[in-house]
Amino acid sequence: MKTVNIMIVGVGGQGSLLASKLLGHLLVKEGYDVKVSEVHGMSQRGGSVVTYVRFGDKVYSPLVSEGEADYIISFEKLEAARHLPMLKIGGQIIVNTQQIDPMPVITGAAEYPQDVLDEIKAKGVKVDAVDALSLAIEAGSVKAVNIVLIGRLSNYFDFDKQLWLQAIEETVAPKFAQMNKKAFLLGRGEK
Repeated sequence: MKTVNIMIVGVGGQGSLLASKLLGHLLVKEGYDVKVSEVHGMSQRGGSVVTYVRFGDKVYSPLVSEGEADYIISFEKLEAARHLPMLKIGGQIIVNTQQIDPMPVITGAAEYPQDVLDEIKAKGVKVDAVDALSLAIEAGSVKAVNIVLIGRLSNYFDFDKQLWLQAIEETVAPKFAQMNKKAFLLGRGEK
């Protein structure tokens, strides 16, 4: 099997590290060689955070190079635009439609670009946009955006739904397991 490259991009505090841990856990249990690399930005101050998850028969490096990402999961619209050069031709972006203002916008030094997703789509990129924040709230917590997006990603793979749910049980604190399972199912488009 060829190596599959997934990038998870977001803003500090959104749970991208848990999402990559859950994904890595599932892939290892399925027998793949998996490499996960975490690249922390200024995560404590709402800065960009990137994790790479690579899997296949044999993976030699944890890093994804420009133009090699098969999937980009973006926790925020501007982060999707920022990391677009990493996506391979024909790759898929899954993006939360939430807007989180970066520091230059907060201080008034810049404006948040309008129509970010339309601009990405205009470049011929396959965009799967989802209001993950609303689904996370429906599941029981704004902090479940990460699991909603993992649920959305699961639609692109042939792994049985129960394997994903089991991975949630094995990586999330027990008191949050049911809420995260609900978030996952909502992300998949199930109730």
